[in-house]
Amino acid sequence: LPMAFRDVNARRHIGLQQLSSLALTGRTFLGPNKSCKFIVDESTNQSTLICSAVRLIESLDLTSAAGQLLNETIQAQNKEFKTGMSTLLFLIGAWSSAVLECLQQNVPVSAIVSVMSEGLNSCCESAQCLQISIHDVNKELCSSSVRPNAFKSKTCQIGRGDLLNPQSFLYFQKDISAPEEVIPINSCSHQDDDCNFNKCLLSPLAGFGSIASLVKPAGDKSTSVISGSGVTASSRNKQKLTHSRYFSALGKSHFSSQQGNFQGYLSGQSADPCDCYGLGHLAMTLSHGNQTSVKLLQSIVAYQRERAECSGSSQLNIAEIVTCCLLGLPESYSCVSPGFVTLLSPEQATVVKYFENNPLRILLMDGDLTEQYRHLGFNRPCNVRTISEHPSLQEGRAGDLWLSSMLDILISFEVALVLVRGSVCENLMEKCIANGILVIGSVTRDVLCAFGEVTSAQPVTYLSQLNASCVGSGAQVELWKACDGRAVDLGELVPVRIKARGIPLLTAVLTTTVAAKMQLIEDQFWTLVYRLHHALNDKKVFLGGGAVELMCLSHIQMLAGQPLQPANKGAVKEFHNPWLAASATEYASVVLPALASGWKQYLSVVMCNTAKAASELEACTSVDHHLKKAADCGSPSAYILKEFRRGDLFRGGSGPFADHGEGLKVYDNVTAKTEAWRRALDLVLLVLQTDAEIITGPKRNELLNSHVSSEFMFL
Repeated sequence: LPMAFRDVNARRHIGLQQLSSLALTGRTFLGPNKSCKFIVDESTNQSTLICSAVRLIESLDLTSAAGQLLNETIQAQNKEFKTGMSTLLFLIGAWSSAVLECLQQNVPVSAIVSVMSEGLNSCCESAQCLQISIHDVNKELCSSSVRPNAFKSKTCQIGRGDLLNPQSFLYFQKDISAPEEVIPINSCSHQDDDCNFNKCLLSPLAGFGSIASLVKPAGDKSTSVISGSGVTASSRNKQKLTHSRYFSALGKSHFSSQQGNFQGYLSGQSADPCDCYGLGHLAMTLSHGNQTSVKLLQSIVAYQRERAECSGSSQLNIAEIVTCCLLGLPESYSCVSPGFVTLLSPEQATVVKYFENNPLRILLMDGDLTEQYRHLGFNRPCNVRTISEHPSLQEGRAGDLWLSSMLDILISFEVALVLVRGSVCENLMEKCIANGILVIGSVTRDVLCAFGEVTSAQPVTYLSQLNASCVGSGAQVELWKACDGRAVDLGELVPVRIKARGIPLLTAVLTTTVAAKMQLIEDQFWTLVYRLHHALNDKKVFLGGGAVELMCLSHIQMLAGQPLQPANKGAVKEFHNPWLAASATEYASVVLPALASGWKQYLSVVMCNTAKAASELEACTSVDHHLKKAADCGSPSAYILKEFRRGDLFRGGSGPFADHGEGLKVYDNVTAKTEAWRRALDLVLLVLQTDAEIITGPKRNELLNSHVSSEFMFL
C-alpha cells in the first residue's frame, strides 16, 4: 500500500467524527412516533419543545468548521423544502461512520468518493419505479370500494361564516342498507351571518386500496405488474363509514336544503371529479401521523378549491396561508379562519372594538414606520455634518416634528388601519391609538399583497409618498372568536381578525396551553403544508413506509455482485499504479455496503423508535428477511409493490410504518427525499476530502484523487 494512503488512514479524521457525533442527537426525530427534546435557554431559563433537526441545530453551539457546514446544509434543505431535515441529519451521521470504517480498511479517499457518488446516482434511478402520479393516487381513491371509518368526514356547522373547525361536527352512517341516521358530535354554531363564507368545509374520506397503475422498472423479469384486490375493512368494524352526505344523494331527505352550499367542492366543473376531494386525502397520506395539522390543511384545501370553483387546478397556494400562534387555549380550539388573524395589545384592541364591523380605509407600508428607516439602496449625502449646541434638545424637537407630521398625514387621508411590513415607532403607535388609528407591524409581504388586491390599496415605502390613490377601502376588523362563539382575551395579547370582502387569505389559528409546545405545533403544520405543496409540484410521490429505502438496499446488493468497469477502456493504461485498476471491484465490495448501511440503519432506528423492534439487531434481521425475499422473488420492485399493497412491509405486527387507520397508505415526497440523500452524501464527502487535504496536503491529495476519481462507472 502506498505511503500516502497509509498517512491518510493512520490519522484521525476529526471532521467526520464531529459529523457523526452531532448527528447522533437527532436519532429520536425519525419515524412517525418522534421523541421530542427540551431545549433550555440559559439566558432566560425558558424551555422549548423541539422535534426537528432544524430547531436542534439552531440550538447547538456549532463552533467547528464541520458543525457550521452541517448547519448550512440543514438550513439549505429547510429553506427549499421545509421537510426531510431529520432524514438528512441522520444519514450524515450514518454515512460519516461508514466512511470512517472504509478508511480503517485502507480504502483510498478517491475510491470512496467515486463509488459512493455513482452508487447513490444508481439507487436514485432504480427508485423511480416506486413513484406514483398524483392523478393515480386520486384515481385510486375514487375507485376504492371500501373507505375505512378511521377518518370520518368531519365538518364545521358554521352560521356566522368566519371559522373553519374540522373537529367541531361529525357525521357518519352506520350501514348503507340501514335507515339513515346522522349523529352530530361536539356541535358548534354561531348566530350572526356577516359574510358569504357560510359553507362547511369537509375533510375528504380516507382509504386507499390497491395502487391503480405503476411503472414496471427496466430489467424487471416479472411478467406483469402486481395485481390483486383492494383493501378491505376489518369485519370487526360494525359501524362502517359508507358515504358522506356530501358525496351521495342518500342524505337528500335530511340535507336537501343545504346541497347548494357544497357544490363548489364536488361539482362537475372539474374534468376529473376525483381531484375535487383527493388533495385532502393526499395530505393525510403525507402527514405521517400528524392528525391535528392534516385536519387544518384539509379545510384549507377545501376552501381554496371552492374559491377556484373546481376549475381543475390542483395546486395549493401557500401564499394565501398564514399562521397565528395562540397560547392559552386547548389544542382542540385550533381552526382555520378566513382573513388575517393576529395578536394585538389590549390598547390596540380597544380601537378594534370601536371600529368593529365598520368598513375602514386601509394603508399598506412596505418597510419600517420609523423616522430612521431608509429603503435598501438609499445613499446618504456625503460631507454633511449637523452641528448643534444642544443636540439632545434638537433631536427631541426633530422627533416631535416627525411624529406630528406623520400623524397629520394619516388623519388628512382618513386612514383608520395601517399594515406595516416592518417595525413601528412606539411613540407613533401611541399617538395613533389616541387618535383612533390602528397600526399593526411585522405583517408579511403576502398579507400586504392579499389586502392590496381586494381593497385597491397600493403599498408605499414612506408616509410622505402617500396620496389618495394609495389608500384602500373595505377592510374590517373584529375580535377573533373561538369555536364556541366567544371572544378570547388572554390578558397580554388579544387575537384580532382583519378581513375584507373577497380576500383569499386563510389563517391557521394554532392553539395550546403549553408554551414550550407552541413552536413544535407550528413547525409540524408548515411541514405538512410544504409536503403537499411539493407533491403537487412534483406531480408524483414515492411509495412510503420504507419501500424506497428497501429498494435502494436491494439495488446495492445487485451492484455489489457486479464488477465495476472503466468508463474508458484506455483508462487502465493511464494509471500510475496498476493495482488501483485491478482492485476496483474490491473497493466496490467494501464501499457499496458502507453506502447501504445508511439506509439500513435508518430503517432499523425507525423500527426501534416506534417500539416495533426490541433492538436494532432485531430490526436489522427484519430488513435482511425482506431483502432475501425480494432477491428470491427475482424482481425486488414487484415484491416491494406487493408488500406495500398488502400493508405488510415492515409491519411485523403493525410495524413502524403502519397505515394511518385502516387501509390508508403512506407516501413520501420525491424531490425532497432524494435531495436529502444527495445533500447528506455531498457533505460527508466534502468533509472527507477536506480532512484528507489537511492530513496529506492539497497537492498530495490531488495526486491521489487523479488515480481513481471518475474512471469507473456502474453497469
